[in-house]
Amino acid sequence: MSTLHSENAKAFNQDREKVTWHDQTFWSLRQKRDSLAQELPEWEELRQLASEIKRHTLTHLADYLEEFTSQLESRGVKIHWAKDAQQFNEIVYGILETHNVSKMVKSKSMLTEECGMNAYLQERGIDVVETDLGERILQLLHQKPSHIVVPATHLKREEIGQMFEREGISKEQGNYDPTYLTYCARESLRNEFLEAGAGMTGCNFGVAKTGDVVVCTNEGNADMSTSMPKLHIVAMGIEKIIPDYASLAVFHRLLSRSATGQPTTGFTSHFRQARPGGEMHVVLVDNGRSDILGNPGHWETLKCIRCGACMNTCPVYRRSGGYSYTYFIPGPIGINLGMLKDPVRYSDNVSACSLCLSCNFVCPAKVNPGSQVYLWRQNLEALGKADKIKKVMSEGMQLVYTHPSLYIGALKVAPLLNLVPESLTHFSNLNPWGIGHAAPRFAKPTFHTWWKQTHMKK
Repeated sequence: MSTLHSENAKAFNQDREKVTWHDQTFWSLRQKRDSLAQELPEWEELRQLASEIKRHTLTHLADYLEEFTSQLESRGVKIHWAKDAQQFNEIVYGILETHNVSKMVKSKSMLTEECGMNAYLQERGIDVVETDLGERILQLLHQKPSHIVVPATHLKREEIGQMFEREGISKEQGNYDPTYLTYCARESLRNEFLEAGAGMTGCNFGVAKTGDVVVCTNEGNADMSTSMPKLHIVAMGIEKIIPDYASLAVFHRLLSRSATGQPTTGFTSHFRQARPGGEMHVVLVDNGRSDILGNPGHWETLKCIRCGACMNTCPVYRRSGGYSYTYFIPGPIGINLGMLKDPVRYSDNVSACSLCLSCNFVCPAKVNPGSQVYLWRQNLEALGKADKIKKVMSEGMQLVYTHPSLYIGALKVAPLLNLVPESLTHFSNLNPWGIGHAAPRFAKPTFHTWWKQTHMKK
């Protein structure tokens, strides 16, 4: 993969048919979200309430974490604190090594992707098996998620079927029926559940008052990962805490509708303690979250509930693909998280935004990722990452727009540019905007002249 979003996006756009399919696939999720949101008259009130709950919880985070862990410890659950990714991986490996576990099944968790856990454990002889169907497909293809909720939706069933044939999961050559492929995957995974010595889940919400670890899935794989192995490990970012069940009800109504256009997920599982004869460990991970909380301009990024709605609506994500972004989480929220992680390394992603702010309007917790991207753009000069061509253009526009006589004079001669052939303007990197765009036609007369002629005389 390239180090620049623009270059990766250009490569993705070579296959125009796939780009159109990708665009339509995610736009359909946005449409389903809108349809279900409109069924709830209180939808906007729920969004506002979710934002306020997150704001309150994050500003009292230490208190709620203490309440949450106290509840779990009172029922025998072992709590671990990880400052960063390295510490998280070491803790998980230590738990597995102590229990002589050689295979672990896990349900979907973007936190483990963030920490690079799978590779860390596999290097030390632990077989980690993804049990979410999309994640399992990507694991077998040696790919990363291209979306935080539907990680393998960029793949077509033919690609998946051919891989299943190579791996010996599918027995019928050329049968790419989704129902058949799903059956094959389930049959293959069943043995993994039976053989595993430990199961890991992520955590959508941690309920402080009761000590519930709440996991939302559509496949029931979290339940399988915890009901068969006797060792259950939870990977949880500290920002996942919410106060109580009343708060959970708010987020539960928003999450699935925003993510996939469903009233609810197929399974919503609550884990409070280990199964009889088993052990439960919860690893609470910071990994920079405390630093984000202390960032006055961008702390609200922590309100994100990882629904992916911002990606589904984003015209740039839909037409450039998840792998075009250089941070492991793509889309509007990924741009912000990447900048918070390393603003110099991931600064190229801030240009992957049209500033349409559609993401602001669909975000269930009002994180306002588009507005935050705008703020990051204002810092590019200080980071030494401002685009030189854009900088010259901005300075030129500032000069024109702050001098009315110059602006009016420029408008009068602008129609002459209509005579310049596109072949002279749409070339090389001097005019990157021209790639994929038709040259605009300047109107004659100007808007000022038209306005005076049609309105000033009245």
